[in-house]
Amino acid sequence: MPNADLALVRLLQLASPALPVGAYSYSQGLEAAVEAGIVNDAISATRWLTDVLRYSMGSFEAPLCWRMLQAWQAHDVAQLADWNGMLIAGRETSETRAETLQMGYSLARLLTELDDFPEPQLSALKQLDAISYPAAFSCAAIAWEIPAQSALLGYLWSWIENQSLAALKCVPLGQAAGQRILLHLGALLPSIAQHAMTTLDLSNFAPGLAMLSCKHEKQYTRLFRS
Repeated sequence: MPNADLALVRLLQLASPALPVGAYSYSQGLEAAVEAGIVNDAISATRWLTDVLRYSMGSFEAPLCWRMLQAWQAHDVAQLADWNGMLIAGRETSETRAETLQMGYSLARLLTELDDFPEPQLSALKQLDAISYPAAFSCAAIAWEIPAQSALLGYLWSWIENQSLAALKCVPLGQAAGQRILLHLGALLPSIAQHAMTTLDLSNFAPGLAMLSCKHEKQYTRLFRS
C-alpha cells in the first residue's frame, strides 16, 4: 500500500468513534446546556456546537494540538511537555480535566498494546507526568506518518462527530438532523484548522461553557461524564 494511502487509513482509524478511548461518554457541557434549556432542538444544538468549536476547541485545544504535532516531528520532548502541561492547566473544571487525562491515558495504553507502534515514541510519551488526549493523539499521528495538517483536521473531525452523537442522544435529535450538523460543522473545519496552525494567541475564554460544566458535575441525572 502506498505510504499516503496507509497514512489515510491510519488517520481514519485514529479519528474513528470506534477508537476505544471513551470519547463517546463525554458531552463537554452539552448535556448541562440541554438541562438548562439552552439547547432544545437542532438549531440551538448547531449554534452551541459551533460556538464551542470556534471559541474553545478552535482557539485553544486545536492550536495546542498543532504545536504538539510540531514538537513530535522535531523530537522535542521538552516543548511537548510544555504544551501538554498548558493544555491540562487550561481545563477549567474537574470534569474537563478528567476527560482529557482519561482519554490520553486510554490512548497511550492502547498504543503500547499495538504491535506496530514505534518504541521511541512510546518512551517519549511515558516521560510525561500526565498525558492529555492531544498529546497521545499527536504522538500516534506522527509515528504513523500522518501529515500534520491532515492529523489536525482528523482531530477536529473526531471532536465534531462525537459531539454530534452526544446531541443525538441528549437533546434528542434524529439521524438526519445529526448529519446536517456534521455538514455544517465540517464546512468550518478548514478555516478552524488554518487558524489553529497560524495563531499566536491561545484562548479558552468561554465562561458559559465552564459554568455549565461545573453545573454538570452535580446534575441530578445524566447520560455523560462531562
